[in-house]
Amino acid sequence: MIVRNWMSTKLVTIKKEASIQEAMALMKQQSIRHLPVLGEDDELLGWVTDADLRGVLIASMLEELTLEDVMIRKPFTAAPDTPLEEAARTLLEKRVGGLPVVQDGKLIGIITIVDILSAFITFLGLFTESSRLDVKVSGSANPLPELARIVKNRGGEIISICSLPDEEGEQFTYSIRLKKTDLKPIIADLEEHGIEVSSLVDL
Repeated sequence: MIVRNWMSTKLVTIKKEASIQEAMALMKQQSIRHLPVLGEDDELLGWVTDADLRGVLIASMLEELTLEDVMIRKPFTAAPDTPLEEAARTLLEKRVGGLPVVQDGKLIGIITIVDILSAFITFLGLFTESSRLDVKVSGSANPLPELARIVKNRGGEIISICSLPDEEGEQFTYSIRLKKTDLKPIIADLEEHGIEVSSLVDL
């Protein structure tokens, strides 16, 4: 999954000469929290957020300020072919809500936390009718082939598998999402092979 496939291309932008009040009014009208600031040739010059603008609103009433005075001049950005995981890591580590997507200096899209959340929810199959099993497996051997075999033998079709080691690293919990199916025979087979089913969800 790459940024290009999930970014928004319906862009709302503003020029650097605009006032703080104009930018805030545009954000309110469009129900957005991020605003790319563009130059004369539509190159990305900066980035402002609603929090940035609220922070300078009173100052802008006392003196003439434009977006050029308050914008982030070198915002964190993504390229269209950036892996979605990398963009998500940047958003989390830098504590920002969105990234301008830039190609050859030109703004071509915006990727936000909501876009990435939507992508991962889709990837995990949460938008479709599905079943989920959480199983606990001990030991260092890779249990995935055995888990997949048991599920397949009982007619299950795996959508995704996520793993999470416990604090001591000796036991793993695997969350297996399946296309909606009867879980009882799968659970019985797993337990027969010594695999503990810790929880299940049947949506």
